Amino acid sequence: MERIVERVQLGVRMEKRMVQVLKGLAEFEDISLGELMEKIVLHSFDPVPGDEGESCASPHSRRELEAIARLREVFGMDYEVHATRNFVQQANGSEAELGEHD
Repeated sequence: MERIVERVQLGVRMEKRMVQVLKGLAEFEDISLGELMEKIVLHSFDPVPGDEGESCASPHSRRELEAIARLREVFGMDYEVHATRNFVQQANGSEAELGEHD
């Protein structure tokens, strides 16, 4: 069943290698970056019953997970799921962006 939605432009800043992997995955899936992020967010809101707060449903197939692993290797995204707790913005004030547009 189709659902009519209104999409809005969203300006966000994310870790560069993560964005490269996301863009590569969106291209791999033949969807827009925004659609991929919607998919990821909706799945992250769906906890695994009995493991709430610890696990969530993954939106990715085995084939996509293999592509993600390759993309992470290519772009040097060598950190794990909780790494964001230790992210520190680069001190040089670089405002370089990879294109936050869909």
